Amino acid sequence: MTACVLALMGEGAVVQGATSDTRPVRPVAATTALGAERLSDEERVTRVANAVLRAPVYRLPTTASPLAGRLRLQTEDGPLEVYLVLESKLDSLGRVWFRVRLPKRPNGRTGWVTEGALSDLRVVRTKLRIDRRTLRATLYRDGRIVWASRIAIGAAGTPTPAGRYWIRSRLRNLRGNRAYGPWAFGTAAYSVLSDWPGGGVVGVHGTNQPGLIPGRPSHGCIRVPNDKIRRLALIMPIGTPMQIV
Repeated sequence: MTACVLALMGEGAVVQGATSDTRPVRPVAATTALGAERLSDEERVTRVANAVLRAPVYRLPTTASPLAGRLRLQTEDGPLEVYLVLESKLDSLGRVWFRVRLPKRPNGRTGWVTEGALSDLRVVRTKLRIDRRTLRATLYRDGRIVWASRIAIGAAGTPTPAGRYWIRSRLRNLRGNRAYGPWAFGTAAYSVLSDWPGGGVVGVHGTNQPGLIPGRPSHGCIRVPNDKIRRLALIMPIGTPMQIV
């Protein structure tokens, strides 16, 4: 069966699964100081960063706001944790705040951290789209299709959750378990149940049961034929936004 991991960072963060910000995205080549602006459209321009401190995450861009948890330095599987950065804002003291998506239950939460809590922002131009109706995954780069595959997803009782997420880790021969194929990607989506080491994370991974693709046999993870996952491992960077529809 598939695999997936529970990330507890505290309760109370804002729930915002959909992209509702319609402002123009900060240009990739911009060198001006950050202000109140949109940083990611999660389509063609997405900014991500690693946590450099186990800093507090706030519900609002002020230290007077209730906490939503803390940043994590590593994912459940060991690699550096990566956060998708949606927007920036200046407070009355001139501090820059970032609103980030949070890898935790319930899915779709966001919170605010100060600029110093994150590494330099980097830009990702890819997007992974998972279509549960057609059982098809598609990778876009700059809006153009560069990869596509039939997939298997979660069964009715353990569905693959709809929403906006991102790729947090790329793992080769996960735990030496052939059920995950040659490559596995850990995502920011969490399922009701999964076999991922640690439990909970919706993974995108290969398989030792290719005959079940396309289909709905999993605990929430997304299974991809091994030849397709090998190609995906070469062209999909960490931080790629993922939309499950």
